[in-house]
Amino acid sequence: MPTKTASSKKAPAKKKSAGIYSPAAGKRVEAEMRAMKKGQLKSGRSGKKVTNPKQAIAIGLSEARKAGAKVPPPKES
Repeated sequence: MPTKTASSKKAPAKKKSAGIYSPAAGKRVEAEMRAMKKGQLKSGRSGKKVTNPKQAIAIGLSEARKAGAKVPPPKES
């Protein structure tokens, strides 16, 4: 009578998680990052140059939201 060993068992298939951001939002963030690296990205009110990558990402996601791309709502602090 054959016995099953641990190596003969199949591992459970990994679940693919749904994408959080749409491709359109990713393109918007990419554009903002390029502008930041060139020194052309300015902050909204003050007009100061943006040097922080996290801030550039936040600007890109905000603009993607305004354009109607699939982006989760902003975190409330």
